[in-house]
Amino acid sequence: MHEIGVRETVQFAGLTFNWETLVMTWITMAIVILIAFLASRSLKLVPTGAQNVVEMLIVWLREQVHNNLGTRGDFLTPLIVTLFLFLVISNWLGLVPRMASPTNDLNTTLGLALLMVLIVHVLGIYMKGMHYIKHFFQPVAPFVVINAIEEVAKPITLSFRLFGNIMAGEILIIILLKLVPIWMPIPSVVWLAFSIFIGGVQAFIFTSLSLAYLANAVKESEE
Repeated sequence: MHEIGVRETVQFAGLTFNWETLVMTWITMAIVILIAFLASRSLKLVPTGAQNVVEMLIVWLREQVHNNLGTRGDFLTPLIVTLFLFLVISNWLGLVPRMASPTNDLNTTLGLALLMVLIVHVLGIYMKGMHYIKHFFQPVAPFVVINAIEEVAKPITLSFRLFGNIMAGEILIIILLKLVPIWMPIPSVVWLAFSIFIGGVQAFIFTSLSLAYLANAVKESEE
């Protein structure tokens, strides 16, 4: 079982890298790619197996995109599907013995949050121009200070919420495995099932909040 909060680091070009997080992130990406490959290698008109599960997930997430962003946001569906898959697999990876969730590292969650906020602002300026910039000064110009604080708070709250929940779940799993005798697996199994549920919920919350932020940049006010 891996140690929570202990990171194997390497030095390269004067920079410090969390080696374990990098490896777990690449494993997560490989799993996402494998899922996409298995679900699309032999597409059928009437989906079965992996194709059916992935199609249900895509349809559900596409509905979330449409409900939050309107028809203008359909092009963001691949991003949202990839984000959700990456998050849910990352969250569950730490439940496997000797594995660690990339999302139990604040560097990962903060990086994802900053990326989503950056996409929001780039899309806002691209799709709405000066109108997007003006909304930071509404209802009156001094409100730009409050709006700026809110923008800074978005990646912080996004990243710490996900990081904290995944970290806490892994800590409790380790404590249960050490405290509960091997012949009494029920408490551990129950907590494992609960952690799987929480991992899915946290992935959905992060994705939903990202959609809410994207709505400010993409959705027309009259939609």
